[in-house]
Amino acid sequence: MDSINSMLGTNAMLSIVSHIFFIAIAFYALQSLMYEKIFKKGKVFQIQLLLILLSIALGAAVSNFFLQFVNWSQQLQYLF
Repeated sequence: MDSINSMLGTNAMLSIVSHIFFIAIAFYALQSLMYEKIFKKGKVFQIQLLLILLSIALGAAVSNFFLQFVNWSQQLQYLF
């Protein structure tokens, strides 16, 4: 029972770190876009809010893919 709790805790910590890491990378990557040409002038708060929300959505999607890939690779041992 103790090993199951340890495994669950490890998976939870890996998920949290993975999500934060990929959200930060997405935020960094999205800063390279030139939003001034798309949005109205003077809408700085709305642009920043959109940047944060897009970073969360993109980072979470990439993190979920990464975590599923890790999970699938661990399950390959049951194939043989």
